Amino acid sequence: MKENSIITGFHAHVYYDTETRETAARIREGLGARFEVKLGRWHDQPIGPHPQAMYQVAFSPNQFTQVVSWLMLNREGLDILVHPETGDDVTDHTAHSLWLGTKLDLNIDFLQRIKPHAS
Repeated sequence: MKENSIITGFHAHVYYDTETRETAARIREGLGARFEVKLGRWHDQPIGPHPQAMYQVAFSPNQFTQVVSWLMLNREGLDILVHPETGDDVTDHTAHSLWLGTKLDLNIDFLQRIKPHAS
């Protein structure tokens, strides 16, 4: 197994549906007001490996403790995927990921088609 210890950033994917979009908006507003994060576009339909509507929040490694701690306490019941950016999308979204709430089934085949996993 190749060791990889370089994390260039993190992504949090905040999942929502039509009933919880307002909650997702509150969380997004809170993140933007409190942290130097990059808020991605709203995706009201599943996109890429994500099985549900979501938006992405990108943040730097030195913000991990603050951003993830805030999300743990303020996710209002929404499911959130947090993963590192190491250059290996498949492993980042699976073995290296953490979930706040329920772990959703991602479409890993999508990631494998884009950038095959190096073995």
